[in-house]
Amino acid sequence: MNSNIILPGFEEVTILKAQEIEGQYIIHFEMPIKPHKCPECGKLTSHIHDYRLTKIKHLKFSERKTILFYRKRRYRCTCGKRFAEQNPIVERYQRFSKEWNQMAQVRAVKGKTIKEMKELPPVIAIDEFKGNADKEKFQLIIANAVTREPIDILPNRKKETIEAYLHQYGENVQTVVMDMSHSFKAAVTKSLGKPIIIADRFHFVRYINWAIERVRIRVQSEWNDYDRKKIKRKRFVFLKKSQNLTDYDQWYLARYCTFSDELKLAYELKEHFYRWFEAAKVNGKEKMKQTKKGLQRFYKKVERSRIPEFIRTIQTFKNWETEILNSFSFGYSNGFVEGLNNLTKVLKRNAFGFRRFDRLRAKILLTHQYKDIGNTIG
Repeated sequence: MNSNIILPGFEEVTILKAQEIEGQYIIHFEMPIKPHKCPECGKLTSHIHDYRLTKIKHLKFSERKTILFYRKRRYRCTCGKRFAEQNPIVERYQRFSKEWNQMAQVRAVKGKTIKEMKELPPVIAIDEFKGNADKEKFQLIIANAVTREPIDILPNRKKETIEAYLHQYGENVQTVVMDMSHSFKAAVTKSLGKPIIIADRFHFVRYINWAIERVRIRVQSEWNDYDRKKIKRKRFVFLKKSQNLTDYDQWYLARYCTFSDELKLAYELKEHFYRWFEAAKVNGKEKMKQTKKGLQRFYKKVERSRIPEFIRTIQTFKNWETEILNSFSFGYSNGFVEGLNNLTKVLKRNAFGFRRFDRLRAKILLTHQYKDIGNTIG
């Protein structure tokens, strides 16, 4: 039986059921059956193909979070086209109602903009991402490393752009978390003086993985076709920690280590580094001297090995040694920024890309600023 309840904005729909469940107001509705024009051939049709239930977030009703369940009807035309009916509540592919989107736009206009920001927080994280806006392939995100919230998006990752921005807003910045980019480091040092720079752990650990991968590629070029293709498919056995390998993986590791003493030594260097890395995390700030001595022992072991790929890697480590050790003294990382960048990729894909940087920036910041707006808007 249909309900005779009348709600503002729902005059054109048929409300099937309205109920309160655990403090939430739940409304089930559908549209009246009527002929629809086929978008393919233009003919009118009333033939129903199927129904689909869609969950939609809506404005609060009587200070209660409101969820809509739309029993969406699809029609079938004689030409074979199947299409969804028209409705006044929600746009196609949306999961928020039209009224919710309108209210979000009003809140966004009233929200705080970057122009109102006086200064950056003491601890920030910076990272690049591929935005492809305004003829620039990469843009830069600046986030609060404590609250893990994005602060601003810069139009590019150029040293001059970062330096000018930090010079204007970074008076109170004391700590910067970043990847191992020399341009980032130069811009931060020049604009902020001598801040504490923290190298993100993921970025320096992958230098070791890159080194052993390069050794494998170089060594396997001298093998027969079968083993060369097989080790390429099984390359993960050299990248995983030894304790995470199965017996089957251990067999492949032992087999291919017998093919090359240099590859075996490269694997032992990688394992030595991983043991140092785990010990450094346990040592923390209190035992930093032990952590530093362990890293220097790793340097000496690499130098004795004379493997060129690892020699180049430890040279990079020496250039960034202070920043690497800082990652174990302070509890900050860029992991959450990578999560923000992943969400940005989804936004770009859904929008089929952004040509203008200002629109890309606004979309990213507003999405993060109002990601939980469905619980409070109304």
